[in-house]
Amino acid sequence: MISVFENRAPKVFFILGFLICFSLISVRVVGQVSPAVSACDATKDRKVVHYGFCNASLGRDARVADLVRRLTLQEKILNIVNGAGNISRLGIPKYEWWSEALHGVSNVGPGTNFSSLVPGATSFPQVILTAASFNTSLFEAIGKVVSTEARAMYNVGLAGLTFWSPNVNIFRDPRWGRGQETPGEDPLLSSKYGSSYVKGLQQTDDNADPSRLKVAACCKHYTAYDLDNWKGVDRYHFNAVVTQQDMDDTFDPPFKSCVIDGNVASVMCSYNQVNGKPTCADPHRLAGVIRGQWKLNGYIVSDCDSVEVFFDDQHYTKTPEQAAAKAILAGLDLNCGSFLGQHTAAAVKKGLLKESDIDNAITNNFATLMRLGFFDGDPRKQPYGKLGPKDVCTAENQELARDAARQGIVLLKNTAGSLPLSPAAIKTLAVIGPNANVTKTMIGNYEGIPCKYTTPLQGLTASVATKYLPGCSNVTCGNAQVKEAKKLAATADATVLVMGIDQSLERESFDRVDLRLPGQQPLLIKEVAKVAKGPVILVIMSGGGFDISFAKHNDKVASILWVGYPGEAGGAAIADVIFGYYNPSGRLPMTWYPQSYLDKVPMTNMNMRPDPPKGYPGRTYRFYTGETIYSFGHGLSYSKFSHKIVKAPQTVSIPLDDDHVCRHLLDCNSVEAVEQLCKKSVTFDIHLRVQNKARHGGSHSVLLFVTPPSVHNSPRKHLIGFEKISLKGKSGTLMRFKVDVCKDLSVVDELGRRKIALGQYVLHVGNFKHTLSLRI
Repeated sequence: MISVFENRAPKVFFILGFLICFSLISVRVVGQVSPAVSACDATKDRKVVHYGFCNASLGRDARVADLVRRLTLQEKILNIVNGAGNISRLGIPKYEWWSEALHGVSNVGPGTNFSSLVPGATSFPQVILTAASFNTSLFEAIGKVVSTEARAMYNVGLAGLTFWSPNVNIFRDPRWGRGQETPGEDPLLSSKYGSSYVKGLQQTDDNADPSRLKVAACCKHYTAYDLDNWKGVDRYHFNAVVTQQDMDDTFDPPFKSCVIDGNVASVMCSYNQVNGKPTCADPHRLAGVIRGQWKLNGYIVSDCDSVEVFFDDQHYTKTPEQAAAKAILAGLDLNCGSFLGQHTAAAVKKGLLKESDIDNAITNNFATLMRLGFFDGDPRKQPYGKLGPKDVCTAENQELARDAARQGIVLLKNTAGSLPLSPAAIKTLAVIGPNANVTKTMIGNYEGIPCKYTTPLQGLTASVATKYLPGCSNVTCGNAQVKEAKKLAATADATVLVMGIDQSLERESFDRVDLRLPGQQPLLIKEVAKVAKGPVILVIMSGGGFDISFAKHNDKVASILWVGYPGEAGGAAIADVIFGYYNPSGRLPMTWYPQSYLDKVPMTNMNMRPDPPKGYPGRTYRFYTGETIYSFGHGLSYSKFSHKIVKAPQTVSIPLDDDHVCRHLLDCNSVEAVEQLCKKSVTFDIHLRVQNKARHGGSHSVLLFVTPPSVHNSPRKHLIGFEKISLKGKSGTLMRFKVDVCKDLSVVDELGRRKIALGQYVLHVGNFKHTLSLRI
């Protein structure tokens, strides 16, 4: 999505305007407060009681139909753009659709502001770190807090009710600048994150009316969008060439889950083309898949100015009127930007569109606002009407932000006895690095103004005496303070190096070209490690992963933590883990590749599966065949956990009709996972014993993988279930995974058809494996 300050200057914005925009977004605070905008408030306009669309006793469809039939063509067009205009004759105020809530209420987008009344909102960790918790209840809990704070801000005129979050694109390539916004590279984790966060945002507290919305979420950016600006190729011109197999088993599942499992109120189409068609002008994807196959109950919105992009930059149509018509006929309901507002009337006049086509779009938009209570009168008399500034930045919400960061932090390496540090044994702690005392870096992008910050230095200093040196003037680290850092580390009882990057090196419209730590950061780490008196703990703050093999294999670097962008309480969470107040349980939601990966894999190649004759190793843990620095799912603990499958079938039979073709073929290697078969619900249970063999109690994410038979270029292995558990020291528990053969074990064939492979499967939990046979 383009920043509110970009005003469609994609080619120059992040080169010339990034620093200006980035700081303006975070300090955009208004001093004046307006009441919440709403329609049908009889205390302000008595005539609204006579309008059917204001009559809450009517069904929602009838109310929307009544409103649509009252509007002129121009009034309808006012309501297919994000800055919807007011219709004063009907008492309908203007409404701004664009608000953001990626990891907290954000003031990126014109729909939300902060003021002296609400100066900030709880800023949770960037999504990639929250996903590392592998905890669906946490995903939903964060969504609930964010929606409560959003409603509180709406009630005092500082926010809207429609939030264009979450981002559920697959983190396909480690260079992608926006990978930080996503739940990672795995379709199941991304699906679970998306649907859980959506439920947290949207579901009302009593959930008595499932169609009622607390706020409206939006899953973006549909689809196969994961390149912003790499070596001269940008998202406005990129045509993602994607096989049907990769589309159906990698790129689309998180969006499908958002709609079907999360009942999300909106899906956003992306800037890029897919196989030669702009996603926002593709009737197969919008009307066919999102609304037709998945049954979206809500509206489809464009990424900001993407309709203009496919006309202006991609030259997909000859005239702007044709572009407007293409978008609306494809199933687009709302244009972030002004393009449809400018050209839709002319498209109708030229016969490219019928007014009824616009009626379809605004029906979806108004129905969403109806579900939010926008047409139910005074918001103070509605559910959530009593929420206000007191409900933002509460102590409980801020503690959840700290806990989310703790749950996500990943312990990558830990030489025996290094971590946790004992505060009683540390007289002086050296804290070195360009990210050691940062604030804004911790909250990543699509951020708001946080309640407060706790920097890593502040968090560590709360437990022990510290001596601080930045080590570099910024993360590019052109000239490291090596001499001063060595002197400090040589006398300290332990050294914490807080390194990594920030939004200057990975962000929207800026992809990386290198997987190494920038500048002299590696030199600084190596030189400090040589002379350090005590253990050296390396902390990496970033969205994407790095080739840090030099530190992984350096015995002088005792421990390594990846902390993502850990949010407003990130420094406190880092200290909690380092000093053992919290036992780390995060696991990587993406693969960390070696630098050599970049030489084999151009970012523009969308293929997930390897192509050995061409030296192409594939992408993500599901298909990648090369060496890794750290693998998906890697994460250590201060405890030692063991896993054992104590009950699981060795053979599972699929019931097929007597006349099924596979009953008569000797070489049948798969059967179609068709509705008729899957309705028979072939399931089985995996009973698992998990034991904590250490004295430290702690949480543990149990990940269940499966390796299917080698047919249809199936994944090497893929995640089919995960659960976060908590175990006291020297204790164990029994847990159960229910496996649905159609849903969990099926693969997608070369034509995009879901198949159940016949043959031998291997289930993986930790180091334990179990083999079972699937047959007819």
